[in-house]
Amino acid sequence: MNDTSRQQIWVMRHAETAWSLSGQHTGLTDIPLTAKGEKAAGELKPWLSKMNFTKVLSSPLTRAMTTAKLSGLESQVQPEPLLLEWDYGAYEGLKTDEIKKLHPGWDIWRDGCPKGENIEQVHSRAQQLLEKCSKIEGNIALFSHGHFSRFIIATWLGLPALCGSNFAIRAGSVTVLGYEHANKVIWSSGSLPEGPGVGR
Repeated sequence: MNDTSRQQIWVMRHAETAWSLSGQHTGLTDIPLTAKGEKAAGELKPWLSKMNFTKVLSSPLTRAMTTAKLSGLESQVQPEPLLLEWDYGAYEGLKTDEIKKLHPGWDIWRDGCPKGENIEQVHSRAQQLLEKCSKIEGNIALFSHGHFSRFIIATWLGLPALCGSNFAIRAGSVTVLGYEHANKVIWSSGSLPEGPGVGR
């Protein structure tokens, strides 16, 4: 089996919402895509149509499910609660500078969120998700959120959860996880993915 014929996991962050545009922390608040976000989700369709996905899973929240459906995978997508965003608790809807006025020096990767989840809890969900994926044969599409997508990537690579802070995940972006020889790698990352194994 060559590298590009092995399982790939395509991780999609939902497209633009009003809060992703403004920089507000959007955890479990269920808000829709903007018109621009809907257009961007539709633009993923030609790329995703080139892939044969055995399983398509999405956060149950509207912004992720809508992204999946508009990208052409409406007939396959199934809700998966493990893909929900970090529960920001008391910091839901706030921007980072607003949070730092309440909690000077705050860093979500170190401090977590009061009345929400800490890094260990979110990391545990990512581990459970990838364990579930490991039992599925074939390529998998995952529609999730900014912070949780970073946990998926770090966990896939066998890195400490804190290393998720080193990955930037734009709204509407795609990250393709796969293998090079026996090593788990990031094959491609961007708004419209290109690179080894993509489009197979």
